[in-house]
Amino acid sequence: MPHFGGPLGTLAFPPMPSLLATLRARDLVHDATPGLETRLARGPVTAYVGFDPTADSLHVGSLLPVMALAWLQRMGGRPIALVGGGTGMVGDPSGKRAERPVLPVETIDANVAGLRRQLEHFLDFEGPAAARVMDNGEWLRPLGLMEFLRDTGKHFTIGYMLQKESVKSRLETGISFTEFSYMLVQAYDFWHLYRTATCELQMGGSDQWGNITAGIELIGRREQGDAHGLVVPLFTTAGGGKFGKTEDGNVWLDPARTSPYKFFQFWLNVDDRDVERLLKFFTFLPLDAIQAVMREQAADPGRRPAQRLLAHDITTRVHGEATVARVTRASAILFGGSDLRDADAGVFQVLAGEVPTAELPRGALDGGLPLVDALVTAGLSRSKSEARRGIEGKGFAVNGEKVGDVERRLTDADLLDGGHVLLQKGKKNYALLKARN
Repeated sequence: MPHFGGPLGTLAFPPMPSLLATLRARDLVHDATPGLETRLARGPVTAYVGFDPTADSLHVGSLLPVMALAWLQRMGGRPIALVGGGTGMVGDPSGKRAERPVLPVETIDANVAGLRRQLEHFLDFEGPAAARVMDNGEWLRPLGLMEFLRDTGKHFTIGYMLQKESVKSRLETGISFTEFSYMLVQAYDFWHLYRTATCELQMGGSDQWGNITAGIELIGRREQGDAHGLVVPLFTTAGGGKFGKTEDGNVWLDPARTSPYKFFQFWLNVDDRDVERLLKFFTFLPLDAIQAVMREQAADPGRRPAQRLLAHDITTRVHGEATVARVTRASAILFGGSDLRDADAGVFQVLAGEVPTAELPRGALDGGLPLVDALVTAGLSRSKSEARRGIEGKGFAVNGEKVGDVERRLTDADLLDGGHVLLQKGKKNYALLKARN
């Protein structure tokens, strides 16, 4: 269930016109079609966002339209998260300089399943505005070519399609007919959801504007109906980088791709110039609460209260409160020299994913394992002689306590919860020994 701060069904839904005001106040509106506010004044609306299954996980750069859907749901609208089991076979050229690789159908299906699981962290699937996750492969894969050309293709001219930025930007480098036709396939999605789910609004990133308006055009021509679009900004950091990118690549929601510890640290380390906007984007905190923490930030920037609030809030939503507690405890150990004695096995599991870890047979400690041997085994020293010199200079610590005795041995008494010993060299270099049964 998502971290709403209470069951969604118990919320008092404000009038839908407040949706646009709320999103604008949080800088979440890049553009919207004329008449959307008028439509929202008539009552709740069903809206969808599409997600491209090029991977089995969302990354943080794809969360802005998810948050727009979540806000819509909190105000009584009905959200549809549409995963692209069909469109993923075509490939969206929007924002891409080259043709996407064609994925096997089996890979697309596995990716669709992964995205579906993650979207359930942000949307509520119970109550009066229950969300739905749908897969456009259900209607696109059986669709016949002749039927598609007759009922969809005939409503668009080549000139209209060439004016779309997703096509125009690729004319020099080249675009295949497959990707050229993508906007028509996405337009068909909007038409299909309009017909079958009374979906009147499509939302997405600002690079989707051309695809969204093509769907509005198709609905108008085939159904003489009114539909709307709203796009959120594509966020670039104050440093000029693409948001959600690190030296290791994308920051993913899947803990197997980006560990919860690294996920937490990503948010904790965002630029001071970006943090207020990110709090507006990615949390449900009231604006006055955000302003309050920004005043704390201005008074004591080194404490980073805004980043800490941001990291805790979104990591809790994605990975859960218990994981956040372990991650913050592990972070305090590595960066604050926190006492290890009350750290549980879960904290050491987090640490094992972030520092070099070596396993030892439990029997290795029975007679006492020389610390110099342990330091070499853990990779903190290149040789026993180097380890001895370091111990003599009190450059090493065992479980947070400095060691000056070169004859020091590790025994079962040194094992912390889960059979771990944390070794440290200097202030920043750590290694973990785990005694296995």
